[in-house]
Amino acid sequence: MGVLSRVWDLLRPRQASAGSQRGGASTRAGSTPATAAAAASVVEVDLPPARGLRLGYEPRPDSFPDPGEIVWAWVPYAEDASRGKDRPLLVLARADGDRSWAMKLTSKPHDGERDHLPLGTGDWDRLGRPSWLDVNQIYLVSSSGLRRDAGALGRAAYDRVARALSQRYGWSVSR
Repeated sequence: MGVLSRVWDLLRPRQASAGSQRGGASTRAGSTPATAAAAASVVEVDLPPARGLRLGYEPRPDSFPDPGEIVWAWVPYAEDASRGKDRPLLVLARADGDRSWAMKLTSKPHDGERDHLPLGTGDWDRLGRPSWLDVNQIYLVSSSGLRRDAGALGRAAYDRVARALSQRYGWSVSR
């Protein structure tokens, strides 16, 4: 398959599947995003260098993703960016006016694993399952790519995450 054909396959709008409804968008685990815009709204990027990110707890009741909030967005799979699933993300910090740095949550148990921090339970999981933060991947999330706001991680849990990320990556923590 040629490069242009592959790019076209990644960018062209897809028909909505009969999957779950979140924020008016239709997706199913393993499905393609409803539009090309959804695919470009959440992008996995290289981890910022030390001091390249400032962590601070700032959830606010507005329509923007704020540090400490957990939001739902369509997240592409690392092995195939044209596929992915709707999942919760912890917003770590603002990147610029429209985008934020975030890491994905998983309900698959990862007790004792270095690349996953336990978060406990919260409103982001309707079944009340414990969640873990995957600290090995980071995403830039556009405000336009959010499906819904699922609330905020508690202050103590966010501070624990911020300390762990600061120790691991050298990112600064606001007080």
